[in-house]
Amino acid sequence: MSEFTVTVFRLAFFVLLWLFVFGVAGVLRRDIFGPRRGRKSRRGGSKSAPAPASRPAPAPRQAPAAAPIAHAHPGTIRVTDGPLAGTSLMLSGAPVTFGRAPDNTIVINDDFASSHHARISAQNGAWLLEDLGSTNGTIVDGSPMTGPVRLRIGTRITIGHTTLETRS
Repeated sequence: MSEFTVTVFRLAFFVLLWLFVFGVAGVLRRDIFGPRRGRKSRRGGSKSAPAPASRPAPAPRQAPAAAPIAHAHPGTIRVTDGPLAGTSLMLSGAPVTFGRAPDNTIVINDDFASSHHARISAQNGAWLLEDLGSTNGTIVDGSPMTGPVRLRIGTRITIGHTTLETRS
């Protein structure tokens, strides 16, 4: 091969290498700081990223028919396994968030937890658990979540090495 061809290949390899480095940096930024949110423009208006293509939301998991009707809605969530074991939090109506970022309600210092991993919120008189696009996912009663899950008493939620359980 001529010296020119080798130089072109070296330059192409160099460009591909830098594209890879920027891609890795972007993934790390999203994992550490969470997804980008709308930002203000200089004129004071709100400038948001374009909305992602909508896809049909999967149906939430239903509680088994044999579940007791009395005390069907949990009142507290307790950390049963992990570094925060024994921590308990009353569900009061405000959303409860989980993740590594310090602005979460329950901060989980775990390499397998995303900065904003999951959220529990009240909707239509029930508590729903949503995964916030975490990298490693959220496990509910031993199964990975595929959509919002309606919580009931005794539901076990696993985020990384931390396990939480809903209680009355």
